[in-house]
Amino acid sequence: MSPILWLLLLGLLCSQGQAMPRDERHRLRNQVVEMFDHAYQNYMDHAYPADELMPLTCRGRVRGLEPSRGDVDDALGKFSLTLIDTLDTLVLLNKTTEFEAAVRLVLTDVRLDNDIVVSVFETNIRVLGGLLGGHSMAVMLKEGGQHMLWYQDELLHMAKDLGHRLLPAFNTSSGLPYPRVNLRHGVRGPESRTGTETDTCTACAGTMILEFAALSRYTGDPVFETHARRALDFLWEKRQRNSNLVGTTINIHSGEWVRRDSGVGAGIDSYYEYLLKAYVLLGDDLFLQRFNIHYASIMKYISQPPLLLDVHIHKPLLPARTWMDSLLAFFPGLQVLKGDIRPAIETHEMLYQVTKKHNFLPEAFTTDFRVHWAQHPLRPEFAESTYFLYKATGDHYYLEAGRTVLDNLNRFARVPCGFAAMKDVRTGSHEDRMDSFFLAEMFKYLFLLFADPEDLPFDVEDYIFTTEAHLLPLSISMLPHAPPVPNNNTTSEEEMDDSNFDWTCPNTRLLFPDPAYPRKLREPIRNAVDKSCPRPAPYREPGMGRPPLRAQDFMANNPEHLEMLRRMGVSLIHLKDGRVQLVQHATQAVSAVAAEDGMRFMQEMMELSSQQQKEQLPPRAIQIVSHPYFGRVVLTAGPAQFGTDLSKSTTGVRGFVTVAEPYSGCTELANAEYVQGRIALLQRGQCMFAEKARHIQKAGAIGGIVIDDNEGSSSDTAPLFQMAGDGRNTEDVTLPLLFLFHKEGHILFEALKDYKEVEVLMSDKARDRGADSICAAIFKGGDLHEEEDCITQDTTPASFTAIDQSQMSTVELDEAAPEEASPCEADVGPMGEEISPSEVEASPTEMEPTVERDSDKEEKPEGDTDSSNQSVDELLSDWREDLEAFKQMEKDEL
Repeated sequence: MSPILWLLLLGLLCSQGQAMPRDERHRLRNQVVEMFDHAYQNYMDHAYPADELMPLTCRGRVRGLEPSRGDVDDALGKFSLTLIDTLDTLVLLNKTTEFEAAVRLVLTDVRLDNDIVVSVFETNIRVLGGLLGGHSMAVMLKEGGQHMLWYQDELLHMAKDLGHRLLPAFNTSSGLPYPRVNLRHGVRGPESRTGTETDTCTACAGTMILEFAALSRYTGDPVFETHARRALDFLWEKRQRNSNLVGTTINIHSGEWVRRDSGVGAGIDSYYEYLLKAYVLLGDDLFLQRFNIHYASIMKYISQPPLLLDVHIHKPLLPARTWMDSLLAFFPGLQVLKGDIRPAIETHEMLYQVTKKHNFLPEAFTTDFRVHWAQHPLRPEFAESTYFLYKATGDHYYLEAGRTVLDNLNRFARVPCGFAAMKDVRTGSHEDRMDSFFLAEMFKYLFLLFADPEDLPFDVEDYIFTTEAHLLPLSISMLPHAPPVPNNNTTSEEEMDDSNFDWTCPNTRLLFPDPAYPRKLREPIRNAVDKSCPRPAPYREPGMGRPPLRAQDFMANNPEHLEMLRRMGVSLIHLKDGRVQLVQHATQAVSAVAAEDGMRFMQEMMELSSQQQKEQLPPRAIQIVSHPYFGRVVLTAGPAQFGTDLSKSTTGVRGFVTVAEPYSGCTELANAEYVQGRIALLQRGQCMFAEKARHIQKAGAIGGIVIDDNEGSSSDTAPLFQMAGDGRNTEDVTLPLLFLFHKEGHILFEALKDYKEVEVLMSDKARDRGADSICAAIFKGGDLHEEEDCITQDTTPASFTAIDQSQMSTVELDEAAPEEASPCEADVGPMGEEISPSEVEASPTEMEPTVERDSDKEEKPEGDTDSSNQSVDELLSDWREDLEAFKQMEKDEL
């Protein structure tokens, strides 16, 4: 190559983002290994033999000993889940000695005959896949002649035992497995405590073929592969024949679709993944043909580059939702395997911009890239797609994307005992969980991203990654096996035409000679995500006058305002949670003109609600910054509508905490001398929030934290709310007041009990927890000291969005003509206070803050709800659908 041409290509590469030097890649590679060691060693030190590590409390999560988390706990089977899930990661990261020790522990300590009900799907991909991946690594090392020479297929024997324990789940007329099985007693027996379920997700039934086929090929027993193929055949037969799409949830007995929404995220994702990968691993053209038929429909109906939006299988042109879940982040990586790189680049770029906007991919986000579900359980799918796109394009831009993932994990998720899931990406608060897939997948893909080929103990091109990133050798297809039993209902040969085999070569090599090509695809998407997307103002007929009562002037305790609403056909309903709902019936207005005024009043409420992005107070953060936490424990807190606005403070309020006496804070404090200059801890109840604030302020406190007295309450399960005033002017309150539920408050009290002096930071969102910026422990003269004033400002990128669309309280206004008497509804805050835009509520979501007063815990009289019960149900139907979808996500993949 001529020097001029070489310089031209180098210039193109640098123009899309400077090439990362090899030394920097090696530094990041080593950082990945260090992070893995931090997570793995803390699991072994504090959690093993438990299934998972609880990194905030530094102990193991043992099912039955910890409060139930519902379906999420079905992944736990008292079989040292994290250790098994991590086996092949140890080998990939060149930790051969640790791998050999881990295998011996598994063989010595792990029992698979536990009397416990587990998820068939999770147990298959994590435990069976982990055992098979560990076996393939052990065989590879043994053949190398230096390690594992004692190994005699013990992991494979365990895998076969587990496979037989999963087989009873397939005892259905359809061949689709039950979603759960008892490891000792199977299903449908009185001792099994399962077998009554009727539904399963498509991914749950269709993500068995890789592990089950590998088990059959390794052992020579065809029963496993036969059952997995039968389940796939049934799902294929039940696809919607016009759209060639599958639904999300199916009845395992009748084959009827229970949920008919279709996408590439939660509930379906790995079904598509396993069709393509089964072709790669097993070489059966039938799998590729089915995948390509599905893929064509996905690109026709679901893909709206760069978005991937769910549709209805019977009406695929009709969107099923306006938000996306984070599990679809795997899809660009699958498109690379497919060889369809352009849409992979586009969707990945959208996901990358959302990641940079919120530090992590929220569990779900809207089409205008705002948070819909704020959790992030350290999912690896974005890192997975980043690795495959780097392999496909050679573009160093994806190394920078990997660096972003790495940095954010260290800055926001790293805690002393591992890495903690994010409870809320907006505030940086944590959840006490570190799922096994974090070790099984995240560190594999990040290490491969930054490593050179000579850094790897084997050639990864000889293996396929399962959905849990376990490594199965492609040589499995060459092992002797029984031919698959033909299914008379499967696709006939007439249907297998050449058009179904486009893009059939899996592609992980450099595809584009022009390194600027990916950049040209990314730029418009980056601009679209960065661009503000304001919602249009609601339609207002030209020439119509303003209603006699302005929405922003309305006060729910003003008798004159209530009379004006009555004349307009607008009534109030007191809800049990303290809010007030507005409902408009045009036929109940005193005149047609008054009915029109009422319609416009409700439209004004909608306008005010649409401004909530600016006016709604988002959740706040309480960060424990003293030794030994150093800012790595963040608690989600509810804000107050009075006192210091923490969003306007670049440093927040920092101080040591002390318990107020009396704890209620409802009278002058008896320990004012101890409270002065500190942050007071208060108990909820007995008086108004503003009254508590005034008492601790008088005592000289610099802030207050109100802790719920309802034992067991948690921001995990209850919606956050804003603490309201007492109906009087609260401008005299000048300190910040935040609210913690009982569970989060208990963490604070435990810290106070263990360390006496506990310092916290009250802020709008968690500050950077990097070693350079927040209270790093330093040694001076042999003693441990804490740096002062070490919280840096503006540590979160400026693009961080503290409030999302899911918190915008929208008013659903029925646009039918007044004479049709269709009601309009809007929810507002508790009686006795002026209604502001941040208090208008009609379509709450689980994470949505609501306005609450401390005295609202008393039962309030309910208004006449006879005329509105149906309307309330209609109003909340979308919320229930979203909540069901989120629970399904937890069930399917967490």
